[in-house]
Order: sequence, then structure tokens, then C-alpha cells
Amino acid sequence: MGSLSIWHWLIVGAVLLLVFGGRGKISEMMGDVAKGIKAFKKGMTEEEAGAKPDAPIKSIDHQAAAEAKRRADAESKVGGTLS
Repeated sequence: MGSLSIWHWLIVGAVLLLVFGGRGKISEMMGDVAKGIKAFKKGMTEEEAGAKPDAPIKSIDHQAAAEAKRRADAESKVGGTLS
């Protein structure tokens, strides 16, 4: 209960190796993380800028839509087309 297992010692050794293993290891890792974040943000802004629609969005004319629905309902009841 008072002693540490082999896994505890391996984790402690790995942490010590990262901290004291060489000059600037942690700062190099943090620099790489920062570069990755910057590249991710740049990719997101490029994607948003390139995602503009080619054609403008058309608005719906509600009166024309209602008229088309009435005509479709009338055609389905009559079984033919109205002129």
C-alpha cells in the first residue's frame, strides 16, 4: 500500500524525462502546438471565405406558392389539367 507500482514509476520517469530531458523540449512542443492552432484557424477562415454561394438566394412569393398549391389541388381532384 505504501509502495508505488512499476506503472507509477514509469509515468514519473516519463514526466521527468520530458521536463529535464533536454534544453527547450517543452518550449518546442508548445511552439508546435501553437503552429498547429494557427494553421487550424487559417484553414477555417479560408474555408469560410470560399464557401460563398454561387447564385443568390431566391425569396419565396407566398401568393404565387398558394396559387400553385390551389391549382395542384384542383388538378388532382379533376384528374386533368386546367387551362
